[in-house]
Amino acid sequence: MNRTTLSLIAAATALAAVTGFAAATTPGGADGTTAKAAARLPVERSSLLCPAPSQSDLAETAYTSYTPASQEKAESAGKAELVPAETGAGDTDGAKGKAKKPKAVLTPKEPGKPVKGSASGGDAPAAIGTADGALAPGWTVQQTTTVDAGSGRGLSGVNCSAPDTDFYFPGASTAKERSDYIHLTNPDDEAAVVDVQMYGPDGAIKSDVGEGIQIGPHASVPVLLSTLTDKPYTNLTLHVTARSGRVAAAVSAADDKLGGDWLPAAADPAASLVLPGIPKDATNVRLVAFAPGQDDADLKVQLATSSGKIAPAGHDTLHVKSGMTSSVDLGDVTRGDPGSLVLTPTDGAVPVVAALRVTRGKGADQETAFIPATRDIGARATVADNRAKGSTLALTAPGAGGKVKVTASAGTEGGTAATKEYTVKGGTTLSVPAPVPDGLKGSYALTVERVSGGKVYGSRMLEEKQDGVPAFTIQTLPDDRGTVSVPEADEDLTVLQK
Repeated sequence: MNRTTLSLIAAATALAAVTGFAAATTPGGADGTTAKAAARLPVERSSLLCPAPSQSDLAETAYTSYTPASQEKAESAGKAELVPAETGAGDTDGAKGKAKKPKAVLTPKEPGKPVKGSASGGDAPAAIGTADGALAPGWTVQQTTTVDAGSGRGLSGVNCSAPDTDFYFPGASTAKERSDYIHLTNPDDEAAVVDVQMYGPDGAIKSDVGEGIQIGPHASVPVLLSTLTDKPYTNLTLHVTARSGRVAAAVSAADDKLGGDWLPAAADPAASLVLPGIPKDATNVRLVAFAPGQDDADLKVQLATSSGKIAPAGHDTLHVKSGMTSSVDLGDVTRGDPGSLVLTPTDGAVPVVAALRVTRGKGADQETAFIPATRDIGARATVADNRAKGSTLALTAPGAGGKVKVTASAGTEGGTAATKEYTVKGGTTLSVPAPVPDGLKGSYALTVERVSGGKVYGSRMLEEKQDGVPAFTIQTLPDDRGTVSVPEADEDLTVLQK
């Protein structure tokens, strides 16, 4: 549980104690009646932050914004915009200047219609977005960058993320062929102070440089990981924590020969993890895991294929020592059949974090992407910037089978939304070309909703050819948290008399 969650719980508890609403959170009210179940209502405001897309002068970046159309009527039509952040540490004392408001990257107008923006070159800054009213629930922004040559060439994509206080990044590196940056973006009016701790195969890596990094209000700071240690490490886990304030964090990983992509934060530490959507033509898959607690973790490693779960040859278990990063190369584990990796404890339940580095292609024509462990689709998940060709949807049900409804939105320049249902058998991965809206013009969004059955996890692969290089990027599909649980409360002033 991160600090944001704990703060919310504390605030809610304090409110209940002062105003007399505590009776609503207990099985029985003050008059002996049973409290009503909490209702789920659309969120009223969303924040998203996009890291600076690239340092390459050859970079071409597309931003695609989308809010799913909802049956719930919002109190207001709402407004949303994505604007450039400041660069560097910014105004760390929190003083408000009189700078001219920057031009928005994009300004969505209504739910159900994707909106696109663009940027060119290596000077495009990070971006900070807010949405309220009808545009807030499930608001999603995808940042996709194409680089034709040089370090990190290929296709890079990332879902712009909400601010938080605690992040894990298994799969980072300070190897000589890698240039990995951790991008830290602060959406608030006060400065944030962040610590970056790295863990290698032998444990914590001491670095005073990674402590107390300041990010000014509405600013973004990229930190080159190789400046935090004198020794190169092929496989690392980053733990990013905010001492004060909150930030969004993502790792930009660029390889001299293998292209590059964004490494998003992994799901919170858990005893069982799912890493969905390994493409069928993956030539090498590397698993990186980290146990942040006091106990070692022993994991059962399984691949959920199109026909069921199997154990990768020679890699059916993985031992992860406490506080140390473990890694294993699984090779071409999918062998022509798309799959998802499922990690479960062999004995005691010890929380871990994990991610995959996936490589496609051979020789000089190789490209990489990352798949972090992710939350399940839950009620609804959305991914933007899908194309008429090259978008593949992967769905896996590690336990009981499940059914989902997939909606392809209208395009950014025209088209009519289309819907299709898919059934995923238990223990399998279903990989299908993403459904395309009728009369599509431009790019579009995919919204996946759980209909019935067990938990379903998902990801979307976006690919294109670049002079023989199989350029691609993969985004996972966690629940968009577009609704919040609101308890049914009755006033009980008797608590003030106790």
